[in-house]
Amino acid sequence: MPALASHRKPRTRVRTTPAVGLTTAALASVTLLSTQSATAAPAEPKPSIQEVQKKVDDLYRQAGTATQQYNKAKTASAEQRSKVDALLEAAAKRADKLNETRRELGNYAAAQYRGGSIAPTATFFLADDPQSYFDQDQLMARMTSRQQKAVADFRTQQKEAAAKRAEATKSLETLTESQASLRTSKQQVQTKLTEARSLLSKLTAEEKARLAELERKKEAEAERKAEELARQQADKEKAAADEATKTGTGTGTGSGTGSGTGSDSGYASKAEKVLAFARAQIGKPYVWGATGPSSYDCSGLTQAAWKAAGVDLPRTTWDQVEVGTRVATADLRPGDLVFFYDDISHVGIYKGDSMMIHAPKPGANVREESIYYMPIYGSVRPA
Repeated sequence: MPALASHRKPRTRVRTTPAVGLTTAALASVTLLSTQSATAAPAEPKPSIQEVQKKVDDLYRQAGTATQQYNKAKTASAEQRSKVDALLEAAAKRADKLNETRRELGNYAAAQYRGGSIAPTATFFLADDPQSYFDQDQLMARMTSRQQKAVADFRTQQKEAAAKRAEATKSLETLTESQASLRTSKQQVQTKLTEARSLLSKLTAEEKARLAELERKKEAEAERKAEELARQQADKEKAAADEATKTGTGTGTGSGTGSGTGSDSGYASKAEKVLAFARAQIGKPYVWGATGPSSYDCSGLTQAAWKAAGVDLPRTTWDQVEVGTRVATADLRPGDLVFFYDDISHVGIYKGDSMMIHAPKPGANVREESIYYMPIYGSVRPA
């Protein structure tokens, strides 16, 4: 019998081609990239030259403040080190004296032992803590007056030696704190200067030229203000002289923009030495924390200049502003110190005609400049 034909339909196979999978992946990638592009933050616009100038000036000023903090910490650290050394030396001397008295007491104890005296006496003399024995009246009664004095001296020296050791320990802790503050201030200065240099390094040659032009305009404006003040002061002095001539009374005027009398000759003599020293430093580089002779920071220069005139100024601008007599800007005389910014982070030496000699900032040299180049905080006459 012939075989019957199969009535089953052939199974249809569906083939998935690689192209479909690749296309899907490609579409997913494009979608992802498009989403990322849409959500990405826009690039920050490049700062203008004026903004760069302001930022750099601010960084240099902050570095100046940190420099004064460094100078203060360095001075405190040096002073504390001297104090610690003195205390350690005093403690060593106390220990030597204590040991000498201990030996003397030991000799007493040995003598008593050889003489057959009671053992508790020797125990008292040789004990690490004789206080408990000292409180025993019967033992003290057995001692001669010389022995009792030796014991009293020993107790006093013990207390003094312990006090000196405690004081030295406390001073060492303070020294450690001062040194930590010194390191922190140094790091702050370096951070600010690095940030300023980084900003300047990103400028093109054309941008650097424009920045230099802005600096020249700033200097020119400061000089204009200085000339205007000098003119006003000259008019004021001329009017005073004319008035004196009319009334028949004589007056004397000081150099620069201030007025004075012969009684000010002592200050004028010192100011001449100060300015002579300052002029000799013109051209030397500003280096933060430096006090000369090859480089200076601002307060290092003022300190060294006045030292040449025999006057010792403290190290920082914050302390220098507290020395001497406050004077108004209109009454400035050569040799006076002019301080700048609200935080008193900069100082210069007034030379007359609204000009000063100062160590400006990193990358610059000691130079003459108008006092109006920076916002004035106030002025002092140191001596």
